[in-house]
Amino acid sequence: MDETQQPPRAYRGRRRAGLPRTRYAAVFTTAVVGAGIVALGVSTALPERHNDLSFEASSNFDDITTRAGAGDRAARSRTGAMSTVTMPAPDVWILPMQRYTLTSFYGERWGRLHPGVDLGAPQGTPFNAVAAGKVILCRWNGGYGYNVMIDHGGGIVTVYGHASKLLCKEGQLVKAGDPIALTGNTGHSFGAHLHFEVREHDRPVEPLAFMRKHGVDIQKHTEDIYR
Repeated sequence: MDETQQPPRAYRGRRRAGLPRTRYAAVFTTAVVGAGIVALGVSTALPERHNDLSFEASSNFDDITTRAGAGDRAARSRTGAMSTVTMPAPDVWILPMQRYTLTSFYGERWGRLHPGVDLGAPQGTPFNAVAAGKVILCRWNGGYGYNVMIDHGGGIVTVYGHASKLLCKEGQLVKAGDPIALTGNTGHSFGAHLHFEVREHDRPVEPLAFMRKHGVDIQKHTEDIYR
């Protein structure tokens, strides 16, 4: 073969003419839009089960917790447990105040019955209800001066006399330990003190013995509840 002649080039196959770029872009856009329309149609046709499932799960959970709570309450009812709101108040009696000097006893004095005991304390010392009850008197009351009376039920009334200031009002419900007045020297009194007495069915009784029966020793300044 003549060295000046070039050998024929190897056949590489016929090259397919490509699409113009503008036409390619148009075809691609059309395909994407079409797929979106199909997906939208499918999602519209199918129910949204995930929302239903979440609602059902929430409803089931609420129902379970409600029944569990009811079961717990029923269990407490079977065991006899009661809330503090419905439980009866304890029969608690305490001292009318903490710091005092027993200056006068129940009994005859100057030809008359002294129907209570006198507890000396500085003017303005707070004193409290010795037990739970209802205030049936809270005002000026003759020789008692500023006076408080509390009905404890069962015919028992406690009386507090010669106060300098009243801290409760008639009709008020009080608990043992609630402040009701301040010591004073009002009415028929000689020096600041608290006149304390107990009445059973409108008759005065010896308060020291009565209070001892209820766990309070006025002479010894002791209370069973705090012993």
